[in-house]
Parts: sequence; structure tokens; C-alpha cells
Amino acid sequence: MAEAIYVLCALTSTLCALLLGRSYLRTRSSMLLWSVFGFVGLAINNVLLFVDRVVVPETDLAFARTAAALVGVGLLVAGLIWEDR
Repeated sequence: MAEAIYVLCALTSTLCALLLGRSYLRTRSSMLLWSVFGFVGLAINNVLLFVDRVVVPETDLAFARTAAALVGVGLLVAGLIWEDR
């Protein structure tokens, strides 16, 4: 059951990134671009979570997962700060 949730989370964040990217191509709003980058980082985090827990459970990818999540959220925050100016 956990494997299905990992896959669904990865698919959801990837779909969000794709839809935000499509919207960015139509409107050229820089906040959408920051959001695309943020959701790509979160999608990478979710894919790494699936790989870490299901594909190769004997290895520890916690640092890579945390780094991907930190970069994704950091880009979202940076976009919010940059757009506020």
C-alpha cells in the first residue's frame, strides 16, 4: 500500500509541474516558472523516496531526498520573495 502512495505522490507532483509549465508557456509569468522549478524538486524528492524505500531498500538516500525537497521548497520561497519586490 505504501508503494502505491509513493507512486501517486510522484505522479501528482510531476503532473503539477507539467501543468504549471504549460501555463507558464502561455502567460510567461515568472511566478509560474518558479513554481515549476519548485515542483520539479518535489517530484524528484518523491521519485527518490520510491527508489529508496521500494527499489533499493538496502541503501539510504535520505540525504538526496532531503536535498531535493530543500531545493524545491527553496525555489518556491525564492520565487515568492523575488516576485514580492
